[in-house]
Order: sequence, then C-alpha cells, then structure tokens
Amino acid sequence: MPLSFDLQSHSTHSDGALSAADVVARGADAGVELLALSDHDTISGVSEAIASGERHGIRIVPAVEISAIDRDGDVPRELHILGYDIDHTDPRFTARLAEFLADREQRTLRMAAALKELGFELDERELSQRIADGQPIGRPHLAEAALASPANAARLAHEQIDDIGSFIRAYLIEGRPAFRLRETPTVAQAIEAIHDAGGLAVWAHPFWDISNAGEVLTSIDRFRALAIDGVEAFYVTHTREQTELLAERCTALELLSTGSSDFHGPDNRLFSRFLAFETYGLEPDLGPIGSAR
Repeated sequence: MPLSFDLQSHSTHSDGALSAADVVARGADAGVELLALSDHDTISGVSEAIASGERHGIRIVPAVEISAIDRDGDVPRELHILGYDIDHTDPRFTARLAEFLADREQRTLRMAAALKELGFELDERELSQRIADGQPIGRPHLAEAALASPANAARLAHEQIDDIGSFIRAYLIEGRPAFRLRETPTVAQAIEAIHDAGGLAVWAHPFWDISNAGEVLTSIDRFRALAIDGVEAFYVTHTREQTELLAERCTALELLSTGSSDFHGPDNRLFSRFLAFETYGLEPDLGPIGSAR
C-alpha cells in the first residue's frame, strides 16, 4: 500500500495558524503517515513536531522552506527551496538560517513601509511581538496588520479584499505595488546550506511562482546543475498537465518528485486540508525521504 505523505506544512513558528504539535495532530487525524513541518527560514518547531509525531504515531521529516532569490532566469524572482532530512540540531545551519531570516525580516519591513506610502495603516502589535519573540514575519503578517486596522475597512471593501490571501495577491506579490524582493540567499546558497546540513534540496511548487511551462523546465535544468535533488511535482494547485510535465522532467533528470498540500491552517482558503494534492495516477519518487530511518 502506498505511503500516505504530505511534505510541506506550516505552524505558528512561521506563517501557519496552529502550533507545530497541533499541525502534526491534524495530519495524523487526516491519515498522513509521513509529514514534514517546513516553516519558512526556521527549524524552531521541528523538535516539537517530532515529539508530537511520536505521540500520534506519525513519522516526521525534519524540514525547512528557504525563500531564495533566482537572479539567473528571465527576471529576478523569489523562489522557495525545501530542505528535507536536515540536521535540525546543527548550530552552523541554525546560524545560516538566522542570517536568511534577518533578510526576510528586513524585506518584510520594506514592504510595510511601501504599504504605508500607499496610504494603508497597519496594526503593528503582532508584528512587533513576533520580532521581540524572535519569530519570523512575512507577507501574511503584513496582510493581517492591514486587515486589522479599522482605518482601511472602507478601502478594502471597495477593492473587494476580505482576507489575507486576497490582500497578498493585490499588493504583496511580484508585480504588485508593495512587493519588495529579498537580497539573500540565492538558490545556489540555499541548496548549499541544505546539503551542508545533511539534507536534500527540493524546489517547492514551481507553478505557484512561474506560470510559463518553458521557463519552469529551463529553471529545473539550471537548478539541476546547482545539484538540486528534486522538485515538488505534486502540489495542491498544480493542474494535471503541470503535474505530468514536472514528473516527466524529474524522471528524465533522475530527480526526486515530492508532493504536498502546503497546510497552513484549517481556515486558510487554499491550504486548509492535508492530502489535498493529486498524483493523477503517477508515482512520486521520495527517495531517501520516504525511507524508514
């Protein structure tokens, strides 16, 4: 019987709605047997997830999702590189993630300033608290801050923005007025950091960030030359055509092909349910990630 897996999820250690322990509990209730907690640029929830996995009888893959800059493609882009089976106790890796996290924070603050220039008021209490607690801040937290300020209510209603996702899509993604690009790490640096921590590097949700199929395939070829180990071919928003294209390229290049529903919390409009991605009859190749340890 195929292994029931879901290899990307997020907790309150980054931009998820539940604690790491509760994320694992939800996954176990959904029938997940192999789960990765992959918070953005931090491994601070991994030990909690592993302990919860032991209680619930679910195997946890130590993981992280690193936001990286690709400056070698058609246009500079922010892409995400997943690291699996990393040594989450490695102090060198923790230090490198702290550097990446600091850049993430500065980028978020630049976007906050841009939103203010656009006339938005921000309820910054949670942002300030997360910074004080050493927790990451990102686009979802900026969106929450804008949605929480009563001064923005009329404008948001007029623009038909009523949740975090719609605010991010309107203002905080590439091409939108408050988007700002990160400065570090590059894709190559992210891959290197993951490998140095004993892990496997996988490009997350290619078609979430790039819509052009040709550019996605070219990017996979470039990242293979940088020693990437796999691609997240099976993803909750990938179509059958996109999934088949990615799986075929992974097979041709002998890359791993992983999958996830990218769980962020039960109330998230897109990422609220474990095992929500489709394989379309294709066989994922998890390689060592799926092997019993």
